[in-house]
Amino acid sequence: MNTDLLGLSIDSNSSHLAWIYDIYCKTGIRIPFPIIADRNGQIARKYGMISNDVSTTETVRNVFIIDDKQIVRAIMIYPLNVGRFIPEIIRTVQALQMADCSNGSTAANWMPGQPVIVPAPKTYCELEERQNYINENKNGISWYLSFKQPPEICENNISNDSNNNCE
Repeated sequence: MNTDLLGLSIDSNSSHLAWIYDIYCKTGIRIPFPIIADRNGQIARKYGMISNDVSTTETVRNVFIIDDKQIVRAIMIYPLNVGRFIPEIIRTVQALQMADCSNGSTAANWMPGQPVIVPAPKTYCELEERQNYINENKNGISWYLSFKQPPEICENNISNDSNNNCE
């Protein structure tokens, strides 16, 4: 999906090695991404991964989606006792990529293959044009909420990427 995974843990490197090896021995799965040992929690604290209300030594489960310009685009925070939901993480990456590629927005519950929201008009003249277009094509609810099929290149990039499995 044109992404890289990176783990961060306040456990030691030795703990990571034991954990990765144990997963491999018991499941045959090799962890395909690096894990940073942040023993003093300095990085975790900077990213707000340690909730002092819960623990001063354990991180809450965080997912940060950071783009190629080093901008944090999404943050998902799970409590210590709840696992991450990988399909939603993948869908979020796909939605961000689709919104960027199509110059649109994705709606609530958006899934790959669905239309995107057209940016709202900026002038009254554009508003009138948009409303006429919606009336003719039945592709929206009002001037501020209309839809378009994203460019084929966006669809192809997202659909091809979503078929790849992490190995």
